[in-house]
Amino acid sequence: MSTDQSTIDYILDQLSGVENVSARKMFGEYTVYASGLVVALVCDDTLFVKLTEAGVLFVGEGADAKIGQPFPGAKPWLLIDDDRIEDREWLRQLIEFTVEQVPLPRVKKKKSMQK
Repeated sequence: MSTDQSTIDYILDQLSGVENVSARKMFGEYTVYASGLVVALVCDDTLFVKLTEAGVLFVGEGADAKIGQPFPGAKPWLLIDDDRIEDREWLRQLIEFTVEQVPLPRVKKKKSMQK
């Protein structure tokens, strides 16, 4: 099952206060970016936020953070309930904490031409 366009539109609307937020469709699912970094996945209409220490502490306030896999074989991600997605301010804060802790992508070195 793939994610409905309406789901990603709603999530992006909820994240409209986050700087440079966007989504890209991949294999029927979506990758969510903020400030050029991968911060979340939306798979089967479910939001998964990249697992960071700050994110776990933030989500864990008052309840245990739920951990899930967006697809078989994936690393663990934070599983975000629909009730939390509706809380625009809470979701914005979670994504901003995540952006602060996601490492910048490594730049691949170009291979030199050998004779």
